[in-house]
Amino acid sequence: MSNLPDNGTPLAANPLTRAVLEIDGYASGLGWDQPARLFALVDTARLRAQEPALADQLGLTDDAEGDEGSAQAPLTPVEQDELPAGVPLDEFLATIAWPDAVAGCALTIERLMLPPTAEESIPAGLDDGELAKWVAEHPDRQDVRITVAVLRDGTRDSALRLKQKDSETEVLTGSSLVPGLAEALGATFS
Repeated sequence: MSNLPDNGTPLAANPLTRAVLEIDGYASGLGWDQPARLFALVDTARLRAQEPALADQLGLTDDAEGDEGSAQAPLTPVEQDELPAGVPLDEFLATIAWPDAVAGCALTIERLMLPPTAEESIPAGLDDGELAKWVAEHPDRQDVRITVAVLRDGTRDSALRLKQKDSETEVLTGSSLVPGLAEALGATFS
């Protein structure tokens, strides 16, 4: 792929799942406590045809086979500039408009998550800052990395990796793991 290193990401039948797992593997290689990262998803064949110099720079071969004899991914993630500091994610996403050449987009972000049993004990009346502090101090909190991707046609997929189980074999995937973030990313194509 592109500007993401080969990390042995398992092949998935669905091109979007492959892209999500590739981005998750890339983020994993950077370690934890990283900022959110935004990616454009481009059609690999179209990129090779229309931007051969960029395709070469990203390490995309002109043949149908990758280095290890496996078919090259149909979607190529291309990391975008760093997200602006101090701007809430929802406000930033509302400012994005992708060019027609972009087939989809993806975001990887780290958050704290509580098990469903802990949600019952959330004190009432907390504002966002107080709630974040309460979650950060909760003994059952989990650090999680979330990667969500959407295509122009509304197709979506996501991957979830717990810091406590930081392994390629422990990544949960599914199309509806983080529906709110998928909706926000999908709106960047409206």
